[in-house]
Amino acid sequence: MKNTYQKTIYACFTGYIVQAVVNNFVPLLFLTFEKAYQIPLGQITMLITFNFGVQLLVDLVSAGLVDKIGYRVSVVFAHVFSAAGLLGLTILPDVMPSAFGGLLIAVTLYAIGGGLIEVLISPIMESCPTDNKEKAMSLLHSFYCWGHVGVVLISTLFFKLFGIENWKVLALVWMLIPVVNGIVFMKTPIASLMEEGESGMSLAELLKEKMFWVLMVMMVCAGASEQAVSQWASTFAEKGLGVSKTAGDLAGPMAFAILMGLARAFYGKFGDKIDLDKFMLGSGGLCIISYLMISLVPSPVLSLLGCGICGLSVGIMWPGSFSKASARLKKGGTAMFALLALGGDLGCSGGPTLVGYVAGLFSEDLKRGILAAVVFPVLLVASILVMKPGREAAGCGYGQNG
Repeated sequence: MKNTYQKTIYACFTGYIVQAVVNNFVPLLFLTFEKAYQIPLGQITMLITFNFGVQLLVDLVSAGLVDKIGYRVSVVFAHVFSAAGLLGLTILPDVMPSAFGGLLIAVTLYAIGGGLIEVLISPIMESCPTDNKEKAMSLLHSFYCWGHVGVVLISTLFFKLFGIENWKVLALVWMLIPVVNGIVFMKTPIASLMEEGESGMSLAELLKEKMFWVLMVMMVCAGASEQAVSQWASTFAEKGLGVSKTAGDLAGPMAFAILMGLARAFYGKFGDKIDLDKFMLGSGGLCIISYLMISLVPSPVLSLLGCGICGLSVGIMWPGSFSKASARLKKGGTAMFALLALGGDLGCSGGPTLVGYVAGLFSEDLKRGILAAVVFPVLLVASILVMKPGREAAGCGYGQNG
């Protein structure tokens, strides 16, 4: 049975690499877009906001749509949209009356794909027969980190060797990943999250479940704890080490992503020997310490070290929250995964926003902003403590893995 689903598991891993491509490739080209298409940088950075907004909308809509059209059709279309967006980047800005309008359409296409991937891949992985669900989920989410690292390193190397003016060639190369993986998903087996004849909890039932709201708080805090520091890691690297923007990106966000990936891979390897609650509580405590290092220690180098420790500590939070949700709300189904993804994405937006807002109140002092955001890992730890082991809700096992 497990061997039957091995290709499905590999396709899920690759799915998160696809999401890493669509989220992290275009930001590397902002200055290139500014020069090539004469678009103000302030307008170009709106592409990130638009990408995030579309993915939030997809999270919300998916809660009621995916079960109607099926997982296979949905996940294949997720890859079609991702590939179409990457292809659109190379064509639409040159053929549309407005280059920015062309970029916006391309971003919309791959944002739909990225949003669907976020909603679909985790439950597809959860439905596969595996020895340890928590290990599999953590390993799955590590591939987003490795995808992020790969996109930045490979793109940087490509631009160095062939020139950034040839970025369209690289966009087409990245496009091949969703094309191939979409074809794979057309043929791989996809198990049901539910036993035959059963259905998942309705949206109304889910919203009445107290444990669901605790899990939502966990997901919001997981996303916020991660991005509140990750978004500012480059700034700390540049200021702390006095290096260029490129070197700052490598020392800051890249180090953050690598350490976060290592934490997820570690639990993916040894999770059967580690209690998830204890691992998440320890990680939450370490995250709080890292926030205090960044915000209160005067040494810029130690602040940068705190950023790295933060990456290591937040690694388990997102996949761990998904795993706890799967164990506690076993009939949660697609609606649960979609709403938890929505909560996580809200946190990813809210964390950096709070940091920026508070920093602005104190003469752009990022340390004050990071100190304010320590509320997120604190709330996450509190939520884990509230979810006492053994208090199962809405019982009943999964389809083929019960």
